[in-house]
Amino acid sequence: MKKSPIFSIGRRKTAVARVFLRPGTGIITVNGRPYEEFFGRKTLQMVLRQPVEAIPEAKEFDIQVNVRGGGSSGQAGAVRHGIARALVKVDEANKPELRTRGYLTRDARMVERKKYGRHGARRRPQFSKR
Repeated sequence: MKKSPIFSIGRRKTAVARVFLRPGTGIITVNGRPYEEFFGRKTLQMVLRQPVEAIPEAKEFDIQVNVRGGGSSGQAGAVRHGIARALVKVDEANKPELRTRGYLTRDARMVERKKYGRHGARRRPQFSKR
């Protein structure tokens, strides 16, 4: 086990999460606050915990996360991606389990840009016959 913290980056939509793993008791902090306080919705808390629950050794680390950009859902997905990548750096044997659950795949879906002549990305102006 390395002495220095294990660092990885997770991304989703426009959110970027920097994840640091240090030996500890399994405390997860996001932007200096407990993750339950930072992510108020239970579903977002569940998304964040998924890689930790998949790998039992993850409870031996304190996880510190700095996340910026995007909304709460994108940030939770970015944190999950970052934690999963950090756990692979801890032990390469964790990779198959995290890969089959889909935590190592970067969700590349982004909001489509608005086009000129349209109300949104695809919505057209209402047709008028007369």
